[in-house]
Amino acid sequence: MNVIVQPLGALLRIIFQLTGSYGVAIIVFTVIVKLAMVPLTMKQTKSMKRMQELQPKIKEVQEKYKNNQEQMNIKVMELYKEYNVSPFGGCLPLLIQFPIIIGLFTVLRNPVDFGFSQEVVEAGFLWIPNLSQEDPWLLPLFAGLTTYLSSATMSTSGGKQDVTQAMMKYFMPVMIFWWGRSFPAGLTLYWGISNLFQIAQQLVINRPSLKLRGDVKQHSS
Repeated sequence: MNVIVQPLGALLRIIFQLTGSYGVAIIVFTVIVKLAMVPLTMKQTKSMKRMQELQPKIKEVQEKYKNNQEQMNIKVMELYKEYNVSPFGGCLPLLIQFPIIIGLFTVLRNPVDFGFSQEVVEAGFLWIPNLSQEDPWLLPLFAGLTTYLSSATMSTSGGKQDVTQAMMKYFMPVMIFWWGRSFPAGLTLYWGISNLFQIAQQLVINRPSLKLRGDVKQHSS
């Protein structure tokens, strides 16, 4: 994990030296890291989106061949091949991103371990008097709200969400809000800015998804 954590800590320190503000450094740091991860998140999100939009066709096949499991599996695989969709397409990017996310949390939870003085970490930013201490309301609300909006932009394909997805859409923002009240403000700030970036990115991705839905409808007509 140090192979990931140490470069991230060095990057945050360099940005701070350029900006002179720990709060601004966290924002710039978040944007740079998210930009570097764009190819992975684009691949993961597009794969998930295509799978979601193909679900009505898959359900038709499952209903038609519900008494013939082998034939159903064959037909579903044919659908994947026809629409160039892999059921595991979103897994690899997520697995690659996971240690990076853990590394980011490690750096932002313990910035002193990466060359920051206690005075720098305890500096105020905007309304936040101390970035090393928790902000009880505003930042957690910001993090929770952006978490909800990020989830909402992920589900704008027009298809119905299953019960688990619907529950997570509302449960996660509440959980992030609750966690944010005990996290260092710098870490909660990172989470909220990361969500804003994700929302903007998802809105861009959602536009071409209309084309795929049109292709699916055209094939079914």
